[in-house]
Amino acid sequence: MRHRLLVPGAAALSLLLAVPASAADFTPGAPGVGDTYYPESGNGGYDVSHYDLRLKYQPKTDLLEGTATLLATTTQDLSRFNLDFGLKVSEIRINGKKASFATSDKHELEVTPATPLEKGKQISVVVRYAGKPSEVKIDGYSAWARTPDGGVVAQEPDAAVWWFPSNDHPTDKATYDISVAVPDGTQALSNGVLASQSSKLGWTRYNWRSDKPQATYLTTLAVGKFDITTDKTANGLPVINAVSKDLGSHEGSAKASIERTTEITEWLESVFGPYPFNAVGGYVPNVPAGYALETQTRPFYGKKVFDRGTNVSVVVHELAHQWYGDNVSLKDWKDIWINEGFAAYSQWLWSEKEGEGTAQELADWVYSQHPADDPFWTVKPGNPGAENQFDGAVYDRGALTLQALRNKVGDKAFFGILKSWQTENKYGNASVADFVKFAEKKSGKELAGFFDTWLFQPSKPTAGAAKKALGARQAPVAEPKSWKQIAATHDTHGH
Repeated sequence: MRHRLLVPGAAALSLLLAVPASAADFTPGAPGVGDTYYPESGNGGYDVSHYDLRLKYQPKTDLLEGTATLLATTTQDLSRFNLDFGLKVSEIRINGKKASFATSDKHELEVTPATPLEKGKQISVVVRYAGKPSEVKIDGYSAWARTPDGGVVAQEPDAAVWWFPSNDHPTDKATYDISVAVPDGTQALSNGVLASQSSKLGWTRYNWRSDKPQATYLTTLAVGKFDITTDKTANGLPVINAVSKDLGSHEGSAKASIERTTEITEWLESVFGPYPFNAVGGYVPNVPAGYALETQTRPFYGKKVFDRGTNVSVVVHELAHQWYGDNVSLKDWKDIWINEGFAAYSQWLWSEKEGEGTAQELADWVYSQHPADDPFWTVKPGNPGAENQFDGAVYDRGALTLQALRNKVGDKAFFGILKSWQTENKYGNASVADFVKFAEKKSGKELAGFFDTWLFQPSKPTAGAAKKALGARQAPVAEPKSWKQIAATHDTHGH
């Protein structure tokens, strides 16, 4: 028996396709991305493409007022979603309509739209807020530091929650427009290029723009009084450096160090390939901090970094991060070697360039300085654990691994890997496992066992393995001339 197939007309078909998902299909976005070390960081259900921050900051009172506009795309049918944020919120609008909100846990802002949000839709989220960032404590701590003439935020792995609402994990990068009004005579520094500046009624507004993907923890703000210098690299890249006007005895060494930024950036391009962003530079505020941070396009250097005088090596380290950590960022905080091992190795390469000790001599020195029973070897750079994330072994053993890789695959393949990793993963995220596969593909060698020995085993590679991979000499090994300054930067890595 034959049956006639009934095909609905175009109008009826469009109605069928337009039937929205039922309320039961919409679920809350996850309150975290499931990071191995920081499971509460970030959120699920959406992806941010752009942050527009319009801020006003009064240094005398530490009052920060802001309106943040987030442009995002939903990645699931959302009944509500979370933002990571710590200041007091007065209003939230989604696509122009008021949304309800509540706070939970340490820094979760739960946002419920007036109507559920369908998957794959572009949305705008406007958050109005105000508060004193230095008074917001999470685990008894604030990433916002007050200075005699302003305030600064630059921290790792968390910084954004103290000054703007965000999806606070490196896997959700976005572009930024950051507009900050401060009292006349005070300056506001942020990432990227200064798009415009204007003054009105006693306030000066600075408009900064970062037009390439940027992780939230790499976004920085510094308000104060600075001596600012500008320059351009040979390729025309804008260079903006700033040093606080009240650094006292640290002023000379700070300026002498970060004014090498142009030279170092040009050299790093020869090692890692074209610089990936729209500006470069650095800043030194009057913050009694002994650490530095690779905030994108404008690294932060705490004043105490220059306690012992000029410190060019740390500038090399933070600028190297613009490629390794900022351009290609980690997928999970356990992948910290993707950032720190390479930035540390760049210091070894700089030493080699300056004739103060080759990378091989530095590798031999590090290997010889740590006997087999030294706890140094129990830290696994490939997954060190949250408690050891910034341990010296992540840097030194991490760099040691790269010298061993260089010897194993040869200079041509090794430096080809360093550059192609940047271009083939540009503005993305990657893991240690991704790098292992990448190195195998580019070198044509099986390297899984090699990386397991150097990055994941909680023990010192045997003399035989070291000799085979490093060519390590037996003691005594002479200390390279650059080592003391390189070692002195280790204290700058405790964020």
